[in-house]
Amino acid sequence: MPLLKIDRLSRSFGPTRALAETSLELESGEIVALMGANGAGKSTLVNILSGALEADSGQIIFGGSPYKARSPAEAGRAGIVTVHQSTDRVGAPGLTVADAVLLNRYADRSAPFFVSRRTVRRQAREILTEAGFDLPLDLDFADLSAADRQLVAIARAVARKASVLILDEPTASISGPESERLYRILKRLRGEGMAILYISHRTADLQALADRVVVMRGGQVVGNFHRPVDFEKAIEAMIGRPLRSARPDIRKAAGGPIFEMRNAALLPGAAPFGFEVHAGEVVAISGVLGAGKSRLLSAIFGDKRLAGGTMYLDGRPYAPGSVREAIDAGVYMAAEDRHRSSLMPADWPGNSLAATISMPHLSTWFPSGFLLGRREQTEAERAIHRLGIRASGPNAAMASLSGGNQQKVILGRWNAEPSRLLLLDEPFQGVDVGARHDIIAAIRANSERATLIATSDPEEALEVADRILFIDHHTLKPATFSPVSAPTYEAAAG
Repeated sequence: MPLLKIDRLSRSFGPTRALAETSLELESGEIVALMGANGAGKSTLVNILSGALEADSGQIIFGGSPYKARSPAEAGRAGIVTVHQSTDRVGAPGLTVADAVLLNRYADRSAPFFVSRRTVRRQAREILTEAGFDLPLDLDFADLSAADRQLVAIARAVARKASVLILDEPTASISGPESERLYRILKRLRGEGMAILYISHRTADLQALADRVVVMRGGQVVGNFHRPVDFEKAIEAMIGRPLRSARPDIRKAAGGPIFEMRNAALLPGAAPFGFEVHAGEVVAISGVLGAGKSRLLSAIFGDKRLAGGTMYLDGRPYAPGSVREAIDAGVYMAAEDRHRSSLMPADWPGNSLAATISMPHLSTWFPSGFLLGRREQTEAERAIHRLGIRASGPNAAMASLSGGNQQKVILGRWNAEPSRLLLLDEPFQGVDVGARHDIIAAIRANSERATLIATSDPEEALEVADRILFIDHHTLKPATFSPVSAPTYEAAAG
């Protein structure tokens, strides 16, 4: 008998059916990867398992008994723990790592009213040692990396003696070495009998970990692939059509560069570098987290200063003193964290699809200050059509859209006005393969501007770029890589 059996589970939100008689089984000591396009039903399924939602019909059998959690706390006590992609709620600024590790324990009503700092440190160390982690107990939670915050959440699951661990896109915002560390930890937990449901769009994760890949589409399970997994077949099952060739037709630079950097230094003491991007060309900057990708794009966008060197836009010196100056010069940017940098809070009136697109263009579209809305609605409708955005219409709330469709809206914002240089920081983070192909097609459809993309995923760089530059320690490496069938290297500028 499987440890966890999901039998014909259904859930609807108004007329939208998120789950349609979904069935899935999970064995002890097994890592099952769950794939699916945005809106396939993965989040709804996880929310039901974690007690955040109730199913309309169907049943769950856990450990041989009927299971129905009414809250995440109740699910945790039963032995099912979920670690979400965003780790902000794992702890809070002002709490130490030891405090964050013990939060669940001291939220329990049976916990003692008074507890000493020595006891907190001792108990936290015992939990971390049992989990096999080594984290600084007295460090402020706010200073932890995204990877270490995940380790705190996983340590809690180990301390709770969880039988099932659910991980939602755990490597979306962590570096390659941190991902490798996470792989080792999860393999050890699997060896100790824990069942792990692993949600990810990254084939590198699935190749490294998955004993089995389950594919969802339209609220149903449409594929079940055992190791060795045929990922091409799995992706075709996920998107419901044959997989097109991922690599772009490489375009060679023609004419003078649109954007150029000469003898640039991102930080004092860093080695200088230079490069250029031409019209119609897509150049990817690839490297691990912390290598300097985001700082480079921020300097180009006027949000940070170069430590040295010069920039040129259309052959003229370019040194924006602010983001507004960069936008006015025709340099646009979609930053890494779309929720913090590009989207309004869910309860604000500017959180509609149309308002999100128009936000940086208000002074141009509404010069007299009257928001008549026709231009806004027209551009939103155009973006929905061109990018294949799945939404009820221009006035749909951004919070109602999946991650991939939110990212399409952000791209639609910067496609709404002509630009000279488009900067995209981790544009495929948390985006499924189907949406990624749509976004890549939209990026490469523009032959007038230059596009510079920062990504920590080499697979993404290969899919989208004409050339790839590698960055390490805030310095571009002296070679570029062209993603053709036979890799070629050429001298880099500067």
